[in-house]
Amino acid sequence: MSRLLELLQGTATGDGGWIGPGGGPAGKRTYGGQLAAQTLMAAGRTVDPRRAPTALQLQFLRAGAAGDPVDYRVEVLTDGRTTAVRHVRAMQGQRLLSAATVAFAAPLPGPEHGAAPAVVDDPATLAPTGPAGPAPSMPLEELDIRISDRGSGTGFRRHFWWRATVALPADPLVHAAAALYTTDVYMTDPALQVHGHALERRSHRTGTTGTAVWFHHPIRADRWNLLASASPAASRGRGVVTAALVGADGQRVATVVQEGLVTPRDPHPTERK
Repeated sequence: MSRLLELLQGTATGDGGWIGPGGGPAGKRTYGGQLAAQTLMAAGRTVDPRRAPTALQLQFLRAGAAGDPVDYRVEVLTDGRTTAVRHVRAMQGQRLLSAATVAFAAPLPGPEHGAAPAVVDDPATLAPTGPAGPAPSMPLEELDIRISDRGSGTGFRRHFWWRATVALPADPLVHAAAALYTTDVYMTDPALQVHGHALERRSHRTGTTGTAVWFHHPIRADRWNLLASASPAASRGRGVVTAALVGADGQRVATVVQEGLVTPRDPHPTERK
């Protein structure tokens, strides 16, 4: 089994709970994309598979230990005729790492539209770049990530191309979880790029505080997907990034909004005046 699939499959505990393996490395904090992806998997395994995920709102509360497994405790909030909603808490011992609400629904008829950004790159012509900084917890040998940035200031835009390069099962829930796992990596970077900073320079303390995703159509993680992101606002040491997830056929498959901590690091004592 591939490392990516191992992280997404987890183990059911028999009481509606779910154990997600640690992503490592030991001594680091748990990667937020892992918590989001495993939260979706834990919730989805308690729902009729004919009901696809429609929305996930997750709040990151405490840092976890990256090398340790995570216990996901799933509470049924509602099971209606066409919808299901779950509350999921991610725990390590008595430490609450995150809390989320995840909604699922059967497809219904209705009007459809989906604005997607203009695609100006062919990912096949871009050099493989990997994430915007070091990502030791991610199985990068199983993911193809290529980044194309454009603009500056409030006009900064990031085109984050990605696909899984390992075989994934047909299960749509796994593909949606793979998208959450992959696209979370350094997603707050545009909030710094607007001001001429970058996560890889480590000039600021950063960390995701909350993420919200709305799923519009099924996602194919084993094909090229584009996460087109920008930061519309930042203040009080926090920045917001909004993004459109576009599938290989140009269809907008999800909308993502994330808030992250972006505050200057304290200078080293020798640098203080």
